[in-house]
Amino acid sequence: MKAAARVGRTVVAVGSAVVARPDLWATAVVLGARMARRHWWRRAPFLPVPGASYLAFRLETQYGRHSASAQGHDVVNYLAWCRQMNRLR
Repeated sequence: MKAAARVGRTVVAVGSAVVARPDLWATAVVLGARMARRHWWRRAPFLPVPGASYLAFRLETQYGRHSASAQGHDVVNYLAWCRQMNRLR
């Protein structure tokens, strides 16, 4: 499978999993802003997305290889955990 197709499927899977959980939307926005590359507006794709090296690191620590695709349920679980940890502070 081509990388662009894999990324597209991952975005759809993760996005639909998060959209289905409105209680996690605020947490997703906050974490998305925290993970965005510095000065993201200066470089293509001009979106507040994490850098490629950061994503590769996160995927390798989660799934054992940097070429893995994130799973929607894993992202939802992570967002729920982050929300719970913020409430404990």
